[in-house]
Amino acid sequence: MAPRNRRWSHPLEPRWIPTPSCPRWWLRECAFGPSPWNVRVSRTGSSHSPVRVSTLPSSRVGLALLASEITVLFRRKRTWAMLLALAAVPVLVAVAVKITGSGRGPAFISDISENGLFVTFAGLLLAVPLFLPLTVGVVSGDAIAGEASTGTLRYLLVAPAGRIRLLIVKYIGIALFCLAATLTVAVAGALIGAALFPIGPTTLLSGDTVGVSEALGRALLIALYVTVSLLGFAAVGLFISTLTDVPVGAMAATVVLDVAVQIADSLPQLDWLHPFLFSHYWLSFGDLLRQPIAWDSFASNAVLQAGYIVVFGGLAYVRFSRKDILS
Repeated sequence: MAPRNRRWSHPLEPRWIPTPSCPRWWLRECAFGPSPWNVRVSRTGSSHSPVRVSTLPSSRVGLALLASEITVLFRRKRTWAMLLALAAVPVLVAVAVKITGSGRGPAFISDISENGLFVTFAGLLLAVPLFLPLTVGVVSGDAIAGEASTGTLRYLLVAPAGRIRLLIVKYIGIALFCLAATLTVAVAGALIGAALFPIGPTTLLSGDTVGVSEALGRALLIALYVTVSLLGFAAVGLFISTLTDVPVGAMAATVVLDVAVQIADSLPQLDWLHPFLFSHYWLSFGDLLRQPIAWDSFASNAVLQAGYIVVFGGLAYVRFSRKDILS
C-alpha cells in the first residue's frame, strides 16, 4: 500500500505554532523556496518510487504573504475600532452644526448647512493633523515590533522568505490602511452630510460652481491626496518599528515624532526647513477645489513623500537585515 502524501520532515524543523499573525493555513500553504522546511514530498506507488519535490513559485509566495498580512490587519478589532473613531469625526461635525444651527469654525464648516458635501471636506481637514496620523502611527509602529514581541517574526523568517519581501508586504499593508482610513472619513462625511443637509451644486474656492458628481470626484481626489500625504510618515513609522521589540514604544515614538514635526512646521523661525518636513503639504489639498485644478501642490507632495519612502524604507531594510530575530 502506497503511503499518503506527506510533508518532508526534518529533524531540526521548528514546531510551527499558529498565531493570529501567522495562521496555520498560511504556514501550510506557503513555501518560501527550496528549503527542507518548505518543500512537499510526494511518494506514489511502492516505497521505492522516486521522490517528487515541489515548491510554490516566488510570486505566489509574495501574494500569499500579502493576502495573509491584509487579512490579519483588517480582522483585528483594533483596526475596526480606529476606523470607527475616524468615521465619528465628520459625524460629530455634522451633528454639531445641525443641533446648533451655527456654521462658525474652520474652513468649510460655515458652508455645511447649505451643502452637506462640505462635511466631507471639513472632516478631512480636521482629521489630517491629528486623527489620521495617530492611527497610521499605531499601525506602522506595530508592523515589525508587534511581530517581534509576540515571537511570530522568527517564524515568518525562519524559511527564506526574504526580509526585504516581508518589509515590502508590511508597508503595502500600512499603505492600504492609509487608503482605508482616508476613505472612511470621506465616505462617512458624505453619508452623514446627505442625511442631515441638502445636497446640490458646490461652490469651489475659485468661485466656480460644479455639479454633485464632479464635487464627489473632487472629494475622492482629496482622499487620494491625503493618502499620498501619509505614505512618507508610514515609512518613518515602519523604520521606527524595526528599532525595537516593544510595539507600544514604537507607536508612541512615531506619534510623538509626528507632533514634533508639525510643531516645527508651524514655527516661522524654521521656514527654511518646512519644505522638507513630511507634514508640510498635508493641508494643501485646497488646490484641488479650484477651477481648473492646480496640480503643483499635489506633485510637490508626491515627490516629498517618495523621498521619505526611499530614505526611510532603505534605513528600515538596513536595520531589519541586521536585526537579531532569535534573541
